Amino acid sequence: MTATQPVNDTIAAPATPRGASALAVIRVSGPAGRRLFEAVFGRPPPAPRVICRADYKDVSGRVLDDTLATFFQSPKSYTGEDGFEISAHGNPLIVQLILNDLVKRGCRVAEPGEFTRRAFLAGRLDLSQAEAVADLIHARSERALQSAGRQLRGGLGRQLDGLSDQLLHAVAQVEAHIDFPEEDLPDEDLRQLAGTVGEVLRGTRRLLATQTYGDLLRDGIRVILLGAPNVGKSSLLNRLAGRDRALVSPEPGTTRDFIEEPVLLGGHLLRLMDTAGFNPAPGAIERLGMEKAAGEAAAAHLFLWVVDARQAAAPPALPPEISGRLTPDNALVLFNKADLSPVRQAAALPCPAFWVSALTGEGLGKAQAALAGLAERLEPETLDGEAIAINARHADALRRANEALSLAAQKLEAGDTSVLLASDLREALDAIGEIMGKLDNERVLDRIFSTFCIGK
Repeated sequence: MTATQPVNDTIAAPATPRGASALAVIRVSGPAGRRLFEAVFGRPPPAPRVICRADYKDVSGRVLDDTLATFFQSPKSYTGEDGFEISAHGNPLIVQLILNDLVKRGCRVAEPGEFTRRAFLAGRLDLSQAEAVADLIHARSERALQSAGRQLRGGLGRQLDGLSDQLLHAVAQVEAHIDFPEEDLPDEDLRQLAGTVGEVLRGTRRLLATQTYGDLLRDGIRVILLGAPNVGKSSLLNRLAGRDRALVSPEPGTTRDFIEEPVLLGGHLLRLMDTAGFNPAPGAIERLGMEKAAGEAAAAHLFLWVVDARQAAAPPALPPEISGRLTPDNALVLFNKADLSPVRQAAALPCPAFWVSALTGEGLGKAQAALAGLAERLEPETLDGEAIAINARHADALRRANEALSLAAQKLEAGDTSVLLASDLREALDAIGEIMGKLDNERVLDRIFSTFCIGK
């Protein structure tokens, strides 16, 4: 919404994607919602959230479609305004005709996200919940859906409310002694104040630690297949992806560049990456492919080390900068071509190992279950029973809050309760408030007067 557009106008937009479908939904919200409902359907709105069947008639009286309509009454609506939803037949032409008619009647076509923005401005959602709406729409895995759902239900907001309430009390204590030095106030308890600041700082750090997992939910977990040439990495990628994504050839060194394929496993989105094999005597192009593989490995979250089962007793070595990163928490060894290895003896390796066959599918179920288990371990500890996953905007605000709280803790340790301490605490409070879109000046004043009874 631009600065020149009024916030009290009535907006309309399709709520379902373009294209032919069984049904399409058009949403309307704003002060003219009730009047428009009566105008287009020729009847008063039914009770809120009750569906009625009615012909949609344009300004000339022509019936555009046989529709279902639902009225939502302010303030108990998504946007906090009067509005309604039209469920029409999913012909794009019908949708466009209805939208054109609504514009003729004085509506403005809504900008992306404007319904949710109005919900935030009306206090129906905080900013973190508004962001969760977009995350819910764009989630590409079951875990991402669950995370967005928790945030939409206020999971992050509840964590931040608890921290800001503690911080508000600390700010109120400090500012009361600064602003009202002549009042009969209790002595400042620096130890208690330092304890409160320390507890809030631990809370913001725990939230900040969830950013990595939030990125994984939104972008996917990078899983890289590594190994010598011709061990079947591309065949395994195809098998795990369920389609022929990578070229497969008996000729060693077929893969010269990396190939990426998204795969859903155990509720997680995995980004499987097939890479060039590590050859001790590569050609010029093969060497470039190996360099790319090493670069992708540096950014990977999980590893699948693929070894020809016939070489299980003495696997070809990986480059030390890669092998040094492999642990039981982030890697599996796959002895591929197990169908060609009647004798199954393997060297002791630092990661769980599985005998598999990309050709027959042998052992892949157990290997996939183990891979899903590794993905599970990337999830951070729950906060009060809720798995929180913040985004980059939240992380930026939390870092600023952490910096301010660390400065406040240093001042308290030195016995400094000056205006600078209050400034640090307020800076932390403002940073936390940014995440939810709240300003706390009035709340601070309320806390000061209610806690210390100033002016009695």
